[in-house]
Amino acid sequence: MYALVDCNNFFASCERVFQPNLRDVPIIVLSNNDGCVVARSNEAKVLGIPMGEPVFKLTKLIEEHGIAVFSSNYALYGDMSHRVMSILSQFVEDMEIYSIDESFLSFKGFENYDLKEYGNTIVRTVSKGTGIPVSMGIAPTKTLAKVASKFAKKHKGYKGVCVIDNEEKRIKALKQFDIADVWGIGRRYQKKLEYYGIKTAYDLTQKNEAWIKKQMTVVGVRTWKELCGIPAIELKPVTPAKQTICTSRSFGEMIEDFDTLMESLANFTASCARKLRTQRSCASVLQVFIYTNRFREDLPQYYNSRIITLPTPTNDVAELIHYARLALKSIYKEGYQYKKAGAIVMDLEPQNSVQLNLFDERDRTRHEKVLEVLDRVHKKYGTRILKVAAQGTGKKWALKSEYLSKQYTTNPDDFIEIF
Repeated sequence: MYALVDCNNFFASCERVFQPNLRDVPIIVLSNNDGCVVARSNEAKVLGIPMGEPVFKLTKLIEEHGIAVFSSNYALYGDMSHRVMSILSQFVEDMEIYSIDESFLSFKGFENYDLKEYGNTIVRTVSKGTGIPVSMGIAPTKTLAKVASKFAKKHKGYKGVCVIDNEEKRIKALKQFDIADVWGIGRRYQKKLEYYGIKTAYDLTQKNEAWIKKQMTVVGVRTWKELCGIPAIELKPVTPAKQTICTSRSFGEMIEDFDTLMESLANFTASCARKLRTQRSCASVLQVFIYTNRFREDLPQYYNSRIITLPTPTNDVAELIHYARLALKSIYKEGYQYKKAGAIVMDLEPQNSVQLNLFDERDRTRHEKVLEVLDRVHKKYGTRILKVAAQGTGKKWALKSEYLSKQYTTNPDDFIEIF
């Protein structure tokens, strides 16, 4: 049996943990640069606010209903996610962190347990330990566990835990489950399946395997088997290392001068380097790109990128920033207002199997020690405390975050004080 644990309205719930006065207030969380809605509380959903709605269209609604508006606070959300996952890991041996607010648990070896009661214990412990409400779906496959979690979240009668453990429950659940909501069914397949009269998950299970394979390939077959109660998607306890890492942002204000653009790029490159070290990888290739605002037709447009093959694969922040500067110098042009820049590291390989360059003049052993200290400081105090000088202050290019809440758990200046 598998369980899917899903944090309810996660971003909004994180804000409520430290501001309980918002418990019944509608909340929306905005995308980068406070552009559009990326998360909503149940109260905001009731008001009819759709995902992706530009915030400027909601001005009147926000004033009328006293909607609490927040900029995305990923430092807070990431730390709260880590706390939730840490508690979950205490209940099972095998666990797959699927996203920032979802995790699969394996109940292999729990055959003699009352899984409904055990699930209730997990849900209560997480909610009490973090303040984040969660829902749990338990079923024989990961896809059915996803289905069960939707019911657990939607219907209060389940008290946070829905179990699909027999054929009767499976069929009843699938008949009430829209095909568009099935894990792995995208918009393209949704339209195609609806064309053939398949509107629910149950309808899909009534087709034979040959038909599914012809219309949806082997990926669709896996989904079909899972809905039929046949495990076809394995648990992945260890997240596989990424093969490409990209960090890019749109700027709060458009940038013209090279130094400010380079400062932003240094920070994006530093983020890539940090992610490389986290998964113990090194990059052999670095790509840098810049472009103007394509929506401003009244301004001259320009886009360019540069790829540099590094002499030795590395995850050294200073070294990567050095090459990012060389790349930017080769593509930067004056007279343009740049809206976005980014860095991509590619052709990754394990840190412990890097082939060194015979003519490499860099003292890599010395720099590795510096990076170890840097990572320890970042882990304890956050990434803003210690950084490369080229990263600067970020005041001119930083994201627009007019509604940013405090980083209650990661920034010492924002810790709640009790007198």
